[in-house]
Amino acid sequence: MEFILHTTQKVEVSINPVDAKGNAARIDGTPEWASTNPSILTVSGVQDGKLAIVSAVGVTGNATITVKADADLGPGVKTIGGSLDFFVTDTITAHLPISVHIPTSKGT
Repeated sequence: MEFILHTTQKVEVSINPVDAKGNAARIDGTPEWASTNPSILTVSGVQDGKLAIVSAVGVTGNATITVKADADLGPGVKTIGGSLDFFVTDTITAHLPISVHIPTSKGT
């Protein structure tokens, strides 16, 4: 699934590090954000790097933002990461996503 962004928009993205059990976890240092195609999207970390701003440059197309962090709290480095795909468009409606809501009983 990709996130749709208009050529005139920007969006905040964030990370929330968790351990294998889903509990909050710490990382060492500041996460590093990047865009696979800076001619379509730019991304820059804010404050401690857990928040970033993704901005469309004004050109349509696909790009992925990535983030890397060090999960080793000691002198070593254990890199973990994540990514998010974007489609940048100059039209207002580019897709028609379908959402699934919580099922309810249909009765008898």
